[in-house]
Amino acid sequence: MSNEAQIEYWNGSAGQTWVESQQHLDRLLAPLSDAAIERAAVQRGERVVDIGCGCGATSLTLAEQGGDVWGVDISEPMLALAARRAEGKGNVRFSRADASAQHFSGDHDLLFSRFGVMFFDDPNAAFRNLRSALKDSGRLVFLCWQAAAANGWLSVAGRAVQPFLPQGGPAVSVPGADPFAFADSDFVRGILEQAAFRDIAFTSLTPSLHLADDLEGAIAFQTRVGPLARVLAELEGDTRAKALEAARDAFKPHLGADGIRLPAAAWLVTARAG
Repeated sequence: MSNEAQIEYWNGSAGQTWVESQQHLDRLLAPLSDAAIERAAVQRGERVVDIGCGCGATSLTLAEQGGDVWGVDISEPMLALAARRAEGKGNVRFSRADASAQHFSGDHDLLFSRFGVMFFDDPNAAFRNLRSALKDSGRLVFLCWQAAAANGWLSVAGRAVQPFLPQGGPAVSVPGADPFAFADSDFVRGILEQAAFRDIAFTSLTPSLHLADDLEGAIAFQTRVGPLARVLAELEGDTRAKALEAARDAFKPHLGADGIRLPAAAWLVTARAG
C-alpha cells in the first residue's frame, strides 16, 4: 500500500482513540453526514463503496437505505468496531484497503466518503483509481473540510494553544496529512476533471456543531480528538496547564443553554463518471 504515514498513524493510538470516541464523533458530525447521505440518494440494490469508512456509521446508514455497501479503510481498530456494529447485516461488509491503490471492479453505482479522501499522498492518482470503480452511470459524493479558519470547532482551541506549542508549530495537525487539503474548490475540481469526472458541483455546508454540553466536556473531547491532543503529547507541567486554560477560556464565549456550539464549514462535492 501507499500512504504509509497515514497507515501507521491510524493503526496506532489514533485509531483506538477514534474507536473510543465513536459515539461522540458520530453525533458531532451528524448534520454533515445526514446532508451527504441525503444527496447520495442511494437506491435499493445499488453497489456502494464507502471510502475511509472509519467506524462504519455512514456505511451502516447507506446499507439501511438499501445499498449493497463495501466500507474500506486503512485502520484495523476502526474496522473491527465497524464489523461488530454490522453483525447480522447481510448488505454491508468492511475491508482494510488503501482506496488509492485498491483494485476495483468497475460495476459500482456510488463512491461515498465522509472526510476520508483528503489524505492521499497522490490525490490525482488516487481519484483516477477511484473512478475505475464506477459504472459509466456512476456517481461520486463526498465531504471535505473548507479552510481551518472557517471551522471553529477545531480552530478555536487551535488558535488558543498555538503560542504554547514548540517552535509555534501548527495546532491543527495529523502527522503526514492536512485535513484541510481540499479547502480550495478549484484545486479539487482540477483533481476530479483529470480523473474524468463530469458535472462536478460544490455545495457549501456551514452548520454549527454541538461540541459538548459544557466546558469540561469540550476539553475532555478535544484533548483526545483535535488540536488539544497535541498539547497533551508535547507539553508538560505549567506550560501544559496554561495551554489548557487558554483553550477553556476560548470556549467560554460559545457556551449557551444547549452547550458549546461552534461553526463548521465543509464542501459537499458531487460528480458523475464521465
